[in-house]
Amino acid sequence: MKIFICCSKHFYHQIPCIQEQLKKVGHELTFPNSYEDPFREEEEKKKGRQAHIKWKSEMIRLQNEKVKNSDAVLVLNFEKNGQRNYIGGATFLEIFKAFELGKKIFLFNPIPESIFEDELIAMNPIVLNKNLSRINNY
Repeated sequence: MKIFICCSKHFYHQIPCIQEQLKKVGHELTFPNSYEDPFREEEEKKKGRQAHIKWKSEMIRLQNEKVKNSDAVLVLNFEKNGQRNYIGGATFLEIFKAFELGKKIFLFNPIPESIFEDELIAMNPIVLNKNLSRINNY
């Protein structure tokens, strides 16, 4: 299965362990935007508002293509700044795009209590409860 990994840039350091487990069983992975340079957005912001808007727009277009070219999205939703199972705005957009395109949506941890909670519930993701081997059942 082609899986696009989605998560906050603050979780990118956890991707290699996930990658190893999924590749062992034959899944093909696509990584988040700026995976090689997680804090690139901060650099783009320093260039000014218009430069940041242009860069962020490109990132949204790129993530849409990544979702479109995948069979599923895997959301790595860990704790961030005291919020359990954090899902931010960009990741929410990736989840929504997957829903819109009829792709499978896997959450590593349960749906967080957040402003997006009702929408996430409505998109009916498959909650893995940290068990990546469950992906093989779908």
